[in-house]
Amino acid sequence: MEPLWGLLRRAQQLSPRPSQSIYRRVEGPTQGRLEEEEEEEEEEPELPTPFCPMELKGPETLGSREGQPGAIPWAAVGQRAAPYLVLTTLLILTAAFLLGYVVFRGTCQACGDSVLVVNEDAGSEQGLDVHRGPLYWSDLQAMFLRLLGEGHLEDSIRQTSHQERMAGSAGMAALTRDILASLSRHKLDHVWTDTHYVGLQFPDPAHPNTLHWVDTAGRAREQLPLEDPDAYCPYSATGNATGELVYAHYGRPEDLQDLRARGVEPVGRLLLVRVGVTSFAQKVASAQAFGARGVLIYPDPADFSQDGHKLGLASHRAVYGHVHLGTGDPYTPGFPSFNQTQFPPVESSGLPSIPAQPISGDIASRLLGKLRGPVAPQEWQGHLPGSPYRLGPGPALLLQVNNHKASTPINNIFGCIEGVSEPDHYVVIGAQRDAWGPGAARSAVGTSILLELVRTFSSMVSNGFRPRRSLLFISWDGGDFGSVGSTEWLEGYLSVLHLKAVAYVSLDDAVMGDDRFHAKTSPVLISLIENILKQVDSPNHSGQTLYEQVVFTNPSWDAEVIRPLPMDSSAYSFTAFAGVPAVEFSFLEEDQVYPFLHTKEDTYENLHQMLRGRLPAVAQAVAQLAGLLLMRLSHDHLLPLDFGRYGDVVLRHIGNLNEFSGDLKARGLTLQWVYSARGDYIRAAEKLRKEIYSSEERDERLMRMYNVRIMRVEFYFLSQYVSPADSPFRHIFLGRGDHTLGALLDHLRLLRTGNSSDSGVATGLGFQESRFRRQLALLTWTLQGAANALSGDVWNIDNNL
Repeated sequence: MEPLWGLLRRAQQLSPRPSQSIYRRVEGPTQGRLEEEEEEEEEEPELPTPFCPMELKGPETLGSREGQPGAIPWAAVGQRAAPYLVLTTLLILTAAFLLGYVVFRGTCQACGDSVLVVNEDAGSEQGLDVHRGPLYWSDLQAMFLRLLGEGHLEDSIRQTSHQERMAGSAGMAALTRDILASLSRHKLDHVWTDTHYVGLQFPDPAHPNTLHWVDTAGRAREQLPLEDPDAYCPYSATGNATGELVYAHYGRPEDLQDLRARGVEPVGRLLLVRVGVTSFAQKVASAQAFGARGVLIYPDPADFSQDGHKLGLASHRAVYGHVHLGTGDPYTPGFPSFNQTQFPPVESSGLPSIPAQPISGDIASRLLGKLRGPVAPQEWQGHLPGSPYRLGPGPALLLQVNNHKASTPINNIFGCIEGVSEPDHYVVIGAQRDAWGPGAARSAVGTSILLELVRTFSSMVSNGFRPRRSLLFISWDGGDFGSVGSTEWLEGYLSVLHLKAVAYVSLDDAVMGDDRFHAKTSPVLISLIENILKQVDSPNHSGQTLYEQVVFTNPSWDAEVIRPLPMDSSAYSFTAFAGVPAVEFSFLEEDQVYPFLHTKEDTYENLHQMLRGRLPAVAQAVAQLAGLLLMRLSHDHLLPLDFGRYGDVVLRHIGNLNEFSGDLKARGLTLQWVYSARGDYIRAAEKLRKEIYSSEERDERLMRMYNVRIMRVEFYFLSQYVSPADSPFRHIFLGRGDHTLGALLDHLRLLRTGNSSDSGVATGLGFQESRFRRQLALLTWTLQGAANALSGDVWNIDNNL
C-alpha cells in the first residue's frame, strides 16, 4: 500500500489546495482586491523574473470594480472538483488492485518468482527460487525430509565405526582427508580446517601401568593383571600411590561423607569406585578433596541391565575416561593452542594430583573379596561375585601410572552455508570425530548424521533454499580427551563468537537406545525443542510424534525430557564458557544405560543389536530433530529463543536460597538484592516481549536489533566480574567457581553443617560473612547486568536495585 499512498500524496500536491490558500487585501493603488498566496511546505528557490501577484477575481457582489472581466464560473468549479476526481480515481485503482491481489493469492503456489518461507508458529523469511515458485514451511519441511531420506546413514555409521581414529593417529589423518573431500564435493560456500597443537596423555607401551599387592613391610608382591591394558585415564597424575583399599560407591562427595560417618576414613587410602552417575574427573576430584592417594574405577554389573537376553559388558573389559575436571587442553587453560609453544607455561587447576586407573569387573571382584570392615549399605551393593560388599579397609595396594604427555596436532573441519540476510550470525552444529576404540555410539553416529545434514542442506540450497543466517557444520577432533577441539576453537575465537553464534547443536552420544529421549540444553531452547518434537515421528511408536511418545509416559514433558548440560557434554563449553545456547540430544534404553560406551566393545554390531535393528530409524529421527531445529534457528525473522525462561530458572533457585533466609536474618544478612535483580530481569523480559509483539515483523532493522538482544541472553549470564583465565566457566548457573549460584548454596549450607563445600571450592573454615557478601555481589550484579542488557539502550533501563 505504500506506493499507493505515495501517489495519493503526489496527486494532492499537484492539485489546487484551497484550504492552504491565504487571502489578503492588496494595499496601494489596487486596494480592495484580494491577493492569493500559496502556502508552500518548503521554500522555493527565487525566480529569475519579477514575481507578479495573481489577483483573485470574484463576482460583482464581492465589490469588484466595474469594467473588470469576471472569473469564468465553470473553470472555478473545475478547480474545486479536481482533487475529488483524483481521489475517486485512486480509490477505484486501489479496489481493483486489492481484488487482483486476492485472486492472485489464491493461485500463488503455482506461479511467481519469490520464495516465501512461512513458519506456522513463528516469523517467516523470504528467499528466491525462480524454478519452483513459492515455498511455505510445509514445503520446506517436505523437501528436507525427502532429501534426508535419500542418504545412506546406516552405511556411513558402519564404515566410520570400522576406522581407527584416535586423536593424533594415522587413521584419524586419513578420516580427516576423507571428510574434508566430502565437504568440498558438496560445494559449500566455505570449507576449511583449524589445526591446534595440544597436550594429550597416552599410555607408555614400554612402561605400562601396573597394580600390585603390598605386604606389611610395604614391599610390592603379587601383580594383579590389568586385563584391558590399553584402557587408561588421560590426565591422571603419574607416579606411585600406596595405600589400603576402601570401597566408596560412585565416589561422590556425599558417598565419601557417608563413608567417613561410618567410621571408614578415606584419607591416605586408595578408593575403589564404580563407573556411572558422575564423570571420571568428578570422582577423582572428590577423592583428592577427601585426602585419598589414588582411585581405581570399575564397571559394576548392577549398573547395567540384568536381563539375560540383552547384551552386557564383558567382565574383563575396563572403561576409558579422562580425569581432567574441565574441558580443552589442560596445559593452555583459557588460551587457544594454535602453535607448538604451549604458552603460557601453566596447567589447569582441574588436573588431579593423584593417580587414577580403570580396571575390569573381574579385578574389582578380587579386590572386593579382600575387604574387611562394615558391610556397605544396601544401596551400595553391586552384582559382582562375593557379595555382600564391605567398605574396608583391605590389604594395601601399589598403583603405578606411567602415562606420558605428547604435543599432538588435532584438526577441526568446518563447512559453511552463508545466510542471505544475516550472514554474520552463525547457527552451529557439530559432532566429535575421534574415538578411543570403535566408538560407534560415541562418535560414528554423530559424524554420520553431521555428514548427512551437510549433504541434505546442500541439496536444498541447489533446490532454491536460502537460509537467513549462516549454517556452520563442524567435525571436532580430540573430543575423547575432554572436548579439546571444540574448547580450543572457542578459546581462539571467543571475542567473535559471543557476538555471532546464535546456538550450538551437538550430535555426540545421540543414539544409545530407542526408548527414552533426553535433551540436555540451555533453558532458552526448551520451547523450540517442544515445538520440534511435535513435528518428528517417533522411531519406535507408529503413528505418534516424539512429543506424544514422551507425554504418554509423563504429562510433564519437560520434566521427562529436559536435563541440564553436564561438564562431560561437548555442548557444555559453548554455554558455560562462551555464553552460547546449546543442546545435545540422546536416545536411551528404558531400563539400562548403554554398557559399551568408552570401551572396545562400542562396535557397530553391538549398537545395532542393542537397538534390535532399529539403529537406522533412531539415527534418522535424530537427524530430523537436528535439521528442523537448524531450519527454525536459521530462518525465523525473530529468533525462537525463549529469553523469559531464565526468570523461571532464577525463581526455582531462589526457592533453595529461601531455605536459609532465617539463618541469614539471625546474622543481620539478607538475600533481598538477588530478589530485586530477579524482578528487574522479569520486567525487562516482559517489556521486550511486548515491544516485539507490537512491532512490524518486516522491519529488518528492528528485527535485527531484537535478535541481537535475544541471541546474547546466554552471554549475559557469564559473570563479567571474574577472569576467564582463572574461572573459565563463568556462567552463574552452569559454571564452576565462587561466583556461581551452586557455590553460594554450598556456602549457605555451612550455616547448618559446618562442613566444607563440595562445589569445587573447599574452604574448611565454615561459613564466612565476608565470602558470602562477595558471592552475593557477584551473583546479584551478573543477574542485574543481564536484566539491563535485555532492556536495550541505556535510556530504557529501569534499574530498581
